[in-house]
Amino acid sequence: MTEPPQPPNQPPTPSGYGHLPGPPQPGYGYPPQGANPYAQQQQPPTVPQPLAQQGGYGFPPPGPGMPPGPPAPGGPRRRKGAVVVAAAVAGVLVLGAGGYFVFLGDDESGPKTPVAQGSTPADPKPSGSPSVDKGDGSGNGSGEQTDLNAGRKPGEGKVLWFKTAKLQGPGAGIQAKGQWVVGDTVVKTLDKSVIAYAVTDGKEKWKLDFRTEVCGLTDQTTGDGKTVMAVKDGEGSSATCNQLKLVDLKTGKEGWTKEVVKENLFDGGNSVALSLTGDTVAVNRLANTSAYRISTGDKLFSGNSPEGCQAGQYAAGNGKMLGIAMCLDDDKTTEVQDADPVTGKKTWSYRLPKGWRVNGVYSVFPTVLDIGNRDTKERAVIALTADGKKRSSMAAEGSFEVNCGSGSVDNLQGCGSSAVDGDTLYLRTTTESGTDNEIVAFDLATGKAKWRHKAGDQRNWHPLKAANGQLTVYRGSVRDEPGEVVTMAAAGGEPKSLLRMPSGPAAKVEGSFITYSLRAYEGGRYITSATSLTGDGKDERLLMVFGK
Repeated sequence: MTEPPQPPNQPPTPSGYGHLPGPPQPGYGYPPQGANPYAQQQQPPTVPQPLAQQGGYGFPPPGPGMPPGPPAPGGPRRRKGAVVVAAAVAGVLVLGAGGYFVFLGDDESGPKTPVAQGSTPADPKPSGSPSVDKGDGSGNGSGEQTDLNAGRKPGEGKVLWFKTAKLQGPGAGIQAKGQWVVGDTVVKTLDKSVIAYAVTDGKEKWKLDFRTEVCGLTDQTTGDGKTVMAVKDGEGSSATCNQLKLVDLKTGKEGWTKEVVKENLFDGGNSVALSLTGDTVAVNRLANTSAYRISTGDKLFSGNSPEGCQAGQYAAGNGKMLGIAMCLDDDKTTEVQDADPVTGKKTWSYRLPKGWRVNGVYSVFPTVLDIGNRDTKERAVIALTADGKKRSSMAAEGSFEVNCGSGSVDNLQGCGSSAVDGDTLYLRTTTESGTDNEIVAFDLATGKAKWRHKAGDQRNWHPLKAANGQLTVYRGSVRDEPGEVVTMAAAGGEPKSLLRMPSGPAAKVEGSFITYSLRAYEGGRYITSATSLTGDGKDERLLMVFGK
């Protein structure tokens, strides 16, 4: 199998695969019967050979800037599952037919020291005295008058409060894709509204009612708790998602409202993908992208560029911004650009080989990209240096998700199956059974897997956040058995439990949030919410909070 041409600034890639040792022994990554499901799995001593190519490569679902959620209820989830691919390309990582990442031809230049991904303070102890909202059938509880903590066992946490919603909506259902935890407040979007609850007891603190549907979000906030949302300019199928709003999530006050002006014939659509960093918010649309100043709403720049490689999307975070550009050359190659958040001007660029595109941005700084080739069915995960050179390719056994958003506009961020902190990338695997997945930690300096942990007991891991050398993960409930939140150290070792959810009736409700839900662990509390409702006029489960 021949390899595609080298991208610029790349070292030669060895031809053929004879220099690679053989694959690990069968059964790698799975503990023996009866083994501790948290036991750290051993790394194979060699890197596997690439195997025969298999089809099935798909690109990740687009989205409105939030962690993964479903399309309108009743329709299939347009989500990127595991892909199986073959040969290595120009020194990047790919998945092998046996579920292997293949490691080839890394660029040895550039710094190898960890680059800060950003940190958050350690979780404080929960404050206040939470109370359980048992429900009154009007949107403040389960409507079943059930004591959700009745079956609690020693050592388990409890349900602090629980919210339902009773709404009548169109046949397509009602969207509820936003969830933020800001200080002592949990904020949730629901159709045309944004509602804030006290994190301790679930009492409503404020509510914003927009006249039209919320159609664009980001899970990111400014340092003082503000974010930018997009709403439609009217009702019906002809409405456009072009009204930007600044919202203070702490107080519920609206700031400016700005209209995103069409810049070409195809500009517009039913949704946008938002991403923010510093005082800049990027607004990605179907046929254009632009950036606005968060403090004033003034437009800063658009992706249109006379340089020959026009940015069609921006990803932002940690004070940095990346432009993903399509170049106007014969090969229509993709260029990754370090874009100034104020001017949009690039300081470095990294050109992908012919036919390769960016599927997802796991981290802006350090830069970690999931890339793929639709024609050859190849896929890779690579890290770049601070000046835009190839740093490493990830290499490990497993099938890994590209799980970035959903909707009608490509969203490169909000990849809920991954996390990056410092010098470590965390990815979760998928399995044929859909359960018993693994968390794999990669060293960004070398691309090699440092460790992996299996969920076990037919459960699944759901990464929540990574900071200060620790990954926080939710281990999902199964068969009405409760889940738990654990931490895993970047350096390795056994997972440590932070919060076990309660047994009994609460576990069944918890299990209903496994699919199509948002999750967070903040201040010692686990918070989960639905991303959509059917809108059938009956009580539907919306938001649930656990603690000690």
